[in-house]
Amino acid sequence: MTLEAQLPQENASGNAVPRHVGIIMDGNGRWANGQGKPRLDGHRAGTDGIRPALHALHEHGVAYVTLFAFSTENWGRPQDEVDGLLELLGSVIEGEVDALHRDNVRIRHLGVLDRLPKHLSDAICAAVDRTCGNTGLHLCVAFDYGGRAELVNAVRAIVASGVAPEEVTEETIRQHLYLPELPDPDLIIRTAGEQRISNFLIWQAAYSEYYQTDVLWPDFDATEVERALREYGRRKRKFGLLPKES
Repeated sequence: MTLEAQLPQENASGNAVPRHVGIIMDGNGRWANGQGKPRLDGHRAGTDGIRPALHALHEHGVAYVTLFAFSTENWGRPQDEVDGLLELLGSVIEGEVDALHRDNVRIRHLGVLDRLPKHLSDAICAAVDRTCGNTGLHLCVAFDYGGRAELVNAVRAIVASGVAPEEVTEETIRQHLYLPELPDPDLIIRTAGEQRISNFLIWQAAYSEYYQTDVLWPDFDATEVERALREYGRRKRKFGLLPKES
């Protein structure tokens, strides 16, 4: 991907807008605790907030959204929570795919599928296949995803293909990532006050702008989307270069 392809785009109002937004959806458990509810209720509340956030992002001209839904490390959570998250994903797929398809959203999966129950991996593949011809917002769901695992997978594939070490370039690595055609994220949003990358898109996010907010994910609404995009519009992205002299 060229530098020109990463440069900021503008919406119809002439404001800088990210082409691709990644979101680390954090704070579901804390939201539930604050409500005196089980943690899984927080995850359910978090899923309820996805479509309004997607709508708001798309209304502002964002073309790609990647949601960090379940990391490779999340398998280490208590088994009842893991089981609940897997069941919740199945419910979301069953309940939302029709509406997303009607809205012309293209669903992509980022990560691996072989550790998921077969009925769930089949449902994910069916959602991806059903929406593959849609031309609206690209929704990438990072489920059983880890940035380091993605890079290990890419290196293994490169070695297996017999590419000579001196022939390996950044583009070689990119072409062996899970979704090589996905543009790098311009903006990564993390909710709930956390300020770490957490193994999310660590190759692709080399020059992403980061936006952290104390707002918990279930409370991240259209107003919060506006705040994040407004902050992005104030950033000066140089990609390691010096501004050109006038």
